[in-house]
Amino acid sequence: MTGRVLLTGGAGFIGSHSYVALVEAGFETIILDSFANAHRDVPERLARITGRPTPVIEADIRDSIAVQKAMDGGRFDAVVHFAALKSVPGSEADPVGYYDVNVGGLVNVVRAMQAHGISRMVFSSSAAVYGEAEVMPVTEDSPVRPQNVYARTKLVGEDFLAAVRRANPDFALGILRYFNPVGAHGSGLIGEDPGQPAGNLVPVIAQVAAGRREKLMIFGDDWPTPDGTAIRDYIHVEDLARGHVLSLERLLQPESERSHLVNLGTGRGHTVREVIDCYEKVSGQPIRAEIAPRRAGDAAISYADTGRAEQLLGFRATRDLASMCASNWAFMRAKA
Repeated sequence: MTGRVLLTGGAGFIGSHSYVALVEAGFETIILDSFANAHRDVPERLARITGRPTPVIEADIRDSIAVQKAMDGGRFDAVVHFAALKSVPGSEADPVGYYDVNVGGLVNVVRAMQAHGISRMVFSSSAAVYGEAEVMPVTEDSPVRPQNVYARTKLVGEDFLAAVRRANPDFALGILRYFNPVGAHGSGLIGEDPGQPAGNLVPVIAQVAAGRREKLMIFGDDWPTPDGTAIRDYIHVEDLARGHVLSLERLLQPESERSHLVNLGTGRGHTVREVIDCYEKVSGQPIRAEIAPRRAGDAAISYADTGRAEQLLGFRATRDLASMCASNWAFMRAKA
């Protein structure tokens, strides 16, 4: 399939991998990014992977005029919206900043889309909107109970986009609720390398393995799980990127009902200790860990029901935990 696509936040972790997947699928893809939490050498790395220059528009989605200019003359068929802040503790410390970017920035992007006749959007959401789900696996119909500012901004974004769609029947919308993206591109050239302090499990483990951090904190070892540590659904970022291609392709089909809301995960969970053990095996490095008290709002177990994504998009994750850890370690070694 072909088409011209704007990726907001396309130089970030998930955005950059999705850029590669979209280019390989035949889409003409342009990145819009402020580089506030992305490294400036990412476009050059993407060019090495794809074998072609990486088109980039440097702009901040909070700047409505800049966003409008980015779409002027672009003749875009769709927008894939990644640009957002995503740290849970950061969101609690700076709710104004998080609503400004994650909600205000989204409004600017949609307003510019409407001004330019663009009626298809893939929206990067999060399984964090479910909060502490009481029944596993988590389905798209599970209650939404966001327990932090970050998660609430994602749910507000979903609700806003649903309202836009109700008011504009031609607006086709794909909402993708990610579980826990990890891993890196098979080339080792791009991966999770946050410009802000790492907070997710695997990047912290990787920093310990690489000697850039002294130890990993495990938040609770008394959860009702086989080894006492929390269980999460980890999905390889390349599988996740493919999910965006499939979502976009559905939105571009001439079907009467193209819009969708789906979970993107593997459908199985791993404990924190399982992830640590796996990373030690693939890296050959010991991972020093220390037990800390549980964090407020954390759930014991969370993993996705992936049936709807498979039914509507033909999506199924294909890479296992060992592949996730090995690709992440290859990326870390390439950076050193």
